[in-house]
Amino acid sequence: MDTKLIHISDYNYALPDERIAKYPLARRDQSKLLIYNKGKVSEDIFCNLPNFLPKGALMVFNNTKVIQARMHFRKDTGALIEIFLLEPAEPSDYELMFQTTGHCSWYCLVGNLKKWKSGTLRRNIIVNDKEVSITAIRKSEHGTSHCIEFNWDDPHTSFAEIIDVVGELPIPPYLNRETQESDKTTYQTVYSKIKGSVAAPTAGLHFTPEVLEALDHHGIDREELTLHVGAGTFKPVKSELIENHEMHTEYIAVKRETVEKLLKHNCHAIAVGTTSVRTLESLYYMGCKLMKNPDLGETELHVNQWEPYENNDEKMEITPSQSLQAIIDWLDRNHLRTLHSSTQIIIAPGYDYKIVKMLVTNFHQPQSTLLLLVSAFVHGDWHKIYDYALCHDFRFLSYGDSSLLIP
Repeated sequence: MDTKLIHISDYNYALPDERIAKYPLARRDQSKLLIYNKGKVSEDIFCNLPNFLPKGALMVFNNTKVIQARMHFRKDTGALIEIFLLEPAEPSDYELMFQTTGHCSWYCLVGNLKKWKSGTLRRNIIVNDKEVSITAIRKSEHGTSHCIEFNWDDPHTSFAEIIDVVGELPIPPYLNRETQESDKTTYQTVYSKIKGSVAAPTAGLHFTPEVLEALDHHGIDREELTLHVGAGTFKPVKSELIENHEMHTEYIAVKRETVEKLLKHNCHAIAVGTTSVRTLESLYYMGCKLMKNPDLGETELHVNQWEPYENNDEKMEITPSQSLQAIIDWLDRNHLRTLHSSTQIIIAPGYDYKIVKMLVTNFHQPQSTLLLLVSAFVHGDWHKIYDYALCHDFRFLSYGDSSLLIP
């Protein structure tokens, strides 16, 4: 099929507001678990997930951490300006960004922009018992976002400390409520480590230390990678044909040991969440590039939106093992322990999965690119899954229930 000619209206379903989980359950791992196994649908409780997984399999998690990306400043006129951090501009490296002191700049969405034509926004805050003055200056436009320069007057205070004080956790807009203190805990996975996301990899929200321990006892091999989830994850598909929808870019980091582990597991993985899927599948196309040109730089490894659907005959000759080995060889030649790059991949019906063999994921919005990804994974059988979930009282979206998909 021609993936670009898919009509997004074919991926619609009625989602009543009362089925959207506004808050998580008191116990993460007591959420319902839908099991789709080769066309058959059943249900259980999430804490029993390990019972449905093959012993010795490799499960891959996204260890990104949600940052308090929403900042508010008030102008002298009293106008409230919201600045929503999207991605680092200077320094552009996420790790360096959160360690930086004194000044930095971000690409941001700006709320109430018409009230902030020019001038400096200022706010005084208390960080580690010291008063710190932080300013924001609007610099250049960057697509739909703006480059905002932040400066603060304490050389001992990092930007991570600044946003921990002044920022708010950006819960999804479809929850239609204010962020609450409890969200700081419940909207993070228990294994989150690397700061950078503006939305949680929500499939991971169901895991508890007890479930992770049960996976270990069950002989499941666990690996982590990082994909920083951007605000684009909530971007609706507004065009009828998906060829007119532009996917957002997301930044990934994958350790050499993780690529090695994938090779040891025959390049087969159980992905926790669509973000892990997009990272794992992007690795294949990065390796394909390196097999053609071993001297590419990190930024040149970026996977474009339609790349998986182009020159397919050429790519079909490259196995996932060859592709991942090319990444390891490239890392070794460049004396690197971690691959840092980015992906814009869109996974939709017509896509041929290379690495992901099983998927743990939540229930996604109608007419979303995430629903397209699920449909591609279950070979178009998404209606059976979603009809069952709607008829059996499953909770939907970020704080909702979970599913295990085995095509």
